[in-house]
Amino acid sequence: MTDFLDVKRKEIADRLQELRPLVDEYHRLEAAEAALAGVSGTPAPAPAAAPARRGRPRAAATAAPARRRGGATRRRRSSSRGGGQTRAIQALELVKGQPGITIPELAAKMGIKQNYLYRVLPGLEKDGQVKKDGRGWVPAGS
Repeated sequence: MTDFLDVKRKEIADRLQELRPLVDEYHRLEAAEAALAGVSGTPAPAPAAAPARRGRPRAAATAAPARRRGGATRRRRSSSRGGGQTRAIQALELVKGQPGITIPELAAKMGIKQNYLYRVLPGLEKDGQVKKDGRGWVPAGS
């Protein structure tokens, strides 16, 4: 009887390990669907193809990074892209749906990295929409 139980436990453990990536993918897709729910259906324009280069090609391993005229460096885009607000709304809805949820749990449900939420949630707290309760977050009205 003990051998039978050991075999079944091993089979279950193996199957769980096999299914784990599928469950993780499911959660990422679920979060992506929720994030896209508020986005308009207008597709973004496709990026223009880079013009063909003239002259001899640079060696990939030894080439220095391309420099812009005047020594200017590229700047990061401002937060006007609109994605940040959607994430904050999505995080707020998850907090409302599951009071006490932690940042790692939120990140897993949203399919994003935790460090982003460590910036978003304090902003929501400052706006009076959520508050911290121990390790988790709850709606401010709770």
